[in-house]
Formats: sequence, structure tokens, C-alpha cells
Amino acid sequence: MAEYQTGDIRNIALMGHGSEGKTTLTEAMLFAAGNIERQGRVEDGSTTTDFDAEETKRGISISAALAPVEWKNTKINVIDVPGYFDFVGEAVGPLRVVRTVGIVVSAAGGMTVGAEKAWNTAVKQGDGRMFIVNQMDREHADFSKVLGALREKYGNSVVPLIVPTGDGADFKGVVNLLENKAFEGAGKATREMPVPDGLAGRVAEFIEEITEAAAEADDALLEKYFEEGALSHEEILVGFRKGMQSGKIVPVVCVSAVTGVGVVPLLDMMKDYLASPEGTQMEGLNPKTGEEAVRKCLSGEPFSAFVFKTVADPFVGKLSLFRITSGTLSASTPLYNASQEKTEKAGGLFVMRGKKQTAVQTLYAGDIGALSKLNATVTGDTLCDPNNPVKFLELEYPTPSFSKAVFAAKQGEEDKVFTGLARLQEEDPSLKVEKNTETTETILSGQGDLHLDVVRSKLKTKFGADANLEDPRIPYRETIRKTVSAQGRHKKQSGGHGQFGDVWIEFSPIGDTNIEFEFVDAVVGGVVPRNFIPSVEKGLRENITKGVLAGYPMVGLRAKLYDGSYHAVDSSEMAFKTAARIAYKKGCMEANPVLLEPVMHVEILVPDEYMGDIMGDVNKRRGRIMGMNQVDGQQQVVAEVPLSEMAKYATDLRSMTQARGSFTMAFERYEEMPSDAAKKIIDSARKDEEEED
Repeated sequence: MAEYQTGDIRNIALMGHGSEGKTTLTEAMLFAAGNIERQGRVEDGSTTTDFDAEETKRGISISAALAPVEWKNTKINVIDVPGYFDFVGEAVGPLRVVRTVGIVVSAAGGMTVGAEKAWNTAVKQGDGRMFIVNQMDREHADFSKVLGALREKYGNSVVPLIVPTGDGADFKGVVNLLENKAFEGAGKATREMPVPDGLAGRVAEFIEEITEAAAEADDALLEKYFEEGALSHEEILVGFRKGMQSGKIVPVVCVSAVTGVGVVPLLDMMKDYLASPEGTQMEGLNPKTGEEAVRKCLSGEPFSAFVFKTVADPFVGKLSLFRITSGTLSASTPLYNASQEKTEKAGGLFVMRGKKQTAVQTLYAGDIGALSKLNATVTGDTLCDPNNPVKFLELEYPTPSFSKAVFAAKQGEEDKVFTGLARLQEEDPSLKVEKNTETTETILSGQGDLHLDVVRSKLKTKFGADANLEDPRIPYRETIRKTVSAQGRHKKQSGGHGQFGDVWIEFSPIGDTNIEFEFVDAVVGGVVPRNFIPSVEKGLRENITKGVLAGYPMVGLRAKLYDGSYHAVDSSEMAFKTAARIAYKKGCMEANPVLLEPVMHVEILVPDEYMGDIMGDVNKRRGRIMGMNQVDGQQQVVAEVPLSEMAKYATDLRSMTQARGSFTMAFERYEEMPSDAAKKIIDSARKDEEEED
């Protein structure tokens, strides 16, 4: 692969809804550029960027993949980003390292939720945007209809750039409005042709719109346009490029990735109009002084790079994908990880095209590459010159919203499963693995059911670890509602020294379930010797871990030891611990014990039109609406909902809102469970206990 200077590099992420053809488009671009010998198909599992076994099996993109397209002395680093919402975390890293987001929409289906989300994310990141209307060869394809819908939603910043000469079966060519040139055919057979006579009037209208948009992107051009009513071709290009970079101009192009029609004009457009990374700035901090540090994307600056993705492979090892934010990188460049404060030594420097690694000698500012076998480096880390350290802002991944308990399918393979999960977490930081100390379960959390199912499959195929996923246990609690006194008397004679312990304990509710247990020593007159009182408390503390109703921990319990008796010879610490246990079980059963359930603070963000459905659904889940707020043009519903009712909420919310809704959830408090719901839990726990016995 040739070396490319910063000004000859373009970085673009292809985003949008699932099944809109992003992977096929990437493949078509590589084929048209002559970078691959044949164009693979998603259906056959033969594409460059869908190379993972899970991707080929399922026929969908799961991980973001890099595919540099070499076109007319320009390197276009294309990042193919998954469109399915379970893999939204895969977009976080690529969006940090590109300057343009290509939002792919179908000519037959039009605007989708995935396209909306891609737009919103790109705006938030400050990236330039363009719409790529794909699948122009399909039946019912209608470029004009799609363009109208885009302009209606996003305004006059959306302007046509490459338009079709026909739709559906008649899609044989395109017109580049900026160049006022028409093209027909696909790939190497693409040839320039006169603009069809029937389109001349429409093309003139579009060119006028582009001219106005270019003028509005630059104050000097706007002033000239008002004065003279026209701009030169060069001035239009200047304004157009500036408008694209600022987001004031969002071009729309058309293509058929399957037939290849329009792919060559698209590549020319990317080469000519997309912004190069040259001169852009990334702000960070000097980790040693804490002062602000800025790096310009120029090859003459000190070296720095941002790691935006990690690929964990049991055979190849770890690959760290990065973009050079400043300076140059070669095999001899010293590497300092400013995020981990460690010096690194790489196994090799590569350019990735799908899974293919091509060793290179040098990469320049703005380019994207991969380093192998970096020990301490993880996604979101900054690599830099040790003499000029800088640390860039880390990546923020979406909070996991779907959880399962994960177990090794075979006894003895626990280490294998959890080691594999740790490796997959390096690859996908939107995953979360944590141990629930209360239920002793390991909880695997992600963005949805499909996300976790893919993780389970990857564990097996990549690391040979078979795992089962089950619904997590709900950490219920138990408490009492009234005050009672109970005697615990333990007497046993078995020859020689016997065992004797006798206590009277008053059990009462504290009224605050955040306080687990409170022990009160109210013994007077030595009826229970001082040396045995700690044993009574210890016996109680050991037993409150298992409540009297369903075996869940007891909370909000006060135990006052006020009376008892002892035997001079037979009393012992163990006897008084046993007596305390007897009193605990007897007393709590008489003290109106109840089951408590965790209640979560839930914040749901949805468009206005879904408010009725969301509020009705919250009520069905035994939830309470606490308030509503306007946030970023959407409605925020604040509610309190029992955790047991939220197990599949991520999937249900996606279904109710066509994937436009999102939510966050955090523990609020414990509340008494309704008796009918509690009875089911208690009966189930007792049945399990009987089966164990």
C-alpha cells in the first residue's frame, strides 16, 4: 500500500439503519477502485468488512470495520458501522476519528430511525454529514421522494449533489450537479455522457440551489452573490467544501451498491469534496502538568494518536486501531500511553482492510492504522511522544440497558468463560461484566438481547467457552412490621458436658430499610453473662442473611436482648448462638414479616407522540410517574418502577417507540411488595428449598 500524506486522506463513517446496504456499498467502492478482485456479497458471507464468524452466520454487521479505498492518489478510510441498535456502541469510537458521516438510506424505504439517530449523533460530534441514497435499482425506488422527505425534516441545508437519470430498473446513470456532468455504467465501465435533455431544466434548478447554499456558507461569497447574482465554479466549490465541513451543507448523492451504478462518481465526490484531516485540532491535557494541550493534525507536530477500537483475537492477538492526531508514526517511533502512564512496545504497524493486515513503514497525520500486541493499551487511550505527552478525552459509551446472569455451561470452565468475557470487553466497551455480591451471580449487561446472544456465541467460537444466559435473580429483602418478644432456648444433654443457652429477645422494626441490623444489649443482673452476649449478637448477624419468608436477607431489624438464663457448666458461646437463631426464627415469624422489592429510578426519553403508550406501560408495570420534562426536543418521563418489572424493558421500549426511545435506570430504595406478587415469590422459594432437600 502506498504512503499518503495528510492532505490526501479522507476519513468517513458509513452509518444508518440495518439492511440499508452500508457493507455492500463499502464492498462496491473497494471493487470499483480495484482494491479487491471481486465484489463479495453479504448473503454469501464474502464481504471485506463482515469477516467475523458471527457476521457471516447472521448476515449482519456486528463490529465497526475499516476499509481504506485507494482512489486516484487519495486514501479514503471508510469505516463500516453496524446499523442494528444492539451494536450502537460500535459507532462511538469511529465518530471520534472521522470528519464526515455518510448516512445511508434506501431509495425504496426512505428515512429511517437509524438514519435519524446517525444524524443526531453526527451533529452532537460536530462532524460533516452527507446522505447516500442507496438501492436505487430496487422496485419502488424514488429519489425525488426521498430527497423531499430529507429536506422536509432537515431543511434547506440538504442539497442534491449527485442525482439519478432514472429510478428502479431505469437507474443506469447519474448527474454530478457541481460539475454539470453525467455518467453512465458501473465500475471501470463508467463513462461520461451528455446530461440528458429531459433533465436539463431540473439540473439547472438544482445547480441554482447549490450555488445559494455555497454562498450562504461563506460571508464574502454571500455578499458577492447578492451583488452580482452569480458565483464562479471555483467559488462555488470553495463555499461548498466550507459548508460541508461546518454542516451548513448536507449533500445528497444516489447510488446502487449492488449494480455499481454511481459508485465511481461517488468516489470522485469523496476525493474532491470531503474534508481532509489536515490542520484540524484535538484538545487534550498534559498528564504531567494538568495544563491544556492542543495537537494540530500536521505531520510536523509531535506524534500523538487516539485508539478508537480494539480487536481481540485468540490467534492473531490484540490489535489496537488508532488515528494519528499529529505527527508521523513508524516502527521506530517511541510510544507512551498517556492514559495508562506506561511505555508501550508494538509488535508491528499495519493498515487494516477488513481482517487483512498490510504491514507499512510509516503513517502520516490523519491516517488510520493498527498496532499489534500493545500490552496496557485499551480503547479510548492516547498514545504519544514521551517527550511531549498529551491525553485526549476518553470515549463515553452508552449505558447498558439489558442484563443477564452468565454461567459456565460445564462445571470447571468458569475461568475460561470469564477470561473470554474480559477479552470481549476489551473489544466492546459497551459491554459490562460485574459480580453481584448479594446473589453471587455474574451479570453480563449490554444494549439488547441480540447483543448478549452474539457475545455468548463469540465466547464459544473464539474462546471455546460455552456459557448459559439466564434472567438475573432479583435481590429481594425481608423485614418485619410489628414488635414481638421471643424466647430462644437451647438445651442438649449428650453425656459429659451438655449445651445450654437461653435468651429473651425483643424484635422490632427500625423503620429504615437502609439500616440492616441494630443490636441492643439491655441485659441487667447478669442473667446472661457478659462473655456470651457477643455470641448472641453474632448468632443473629449470621442468621439475618436468610429471612424467614423466602430466604432473602432481613433488613430494618432491631434486636434487644433483655433476659435469659445460663448454666454454670453447660453454657457456651455455641449454645447461645444457637439460642439466638431459635429466637430469631420464632420471633420474626410472629412479627408480621413482609417481602421488600428493589424500586428503580427510571428516566425515559421519547418523542412526544409516544407519551401515551409509555405512561400506560409504566402503570402496567406497577410504576409511578414522578414527573415529565422537556429534554433536547423530546419528552423525559421520570418514574419509579419495581426492578422485577424491568427485565425486558429495553426490548419493549424499542418496540413501542420504533427504537426512538431510550432510558436509564438506577436503584432508588426498597418497598414492600404487594401480597399477591409476594406470595408467588415466597411459594417459588419454598418449592426450590423443598427440591434441594
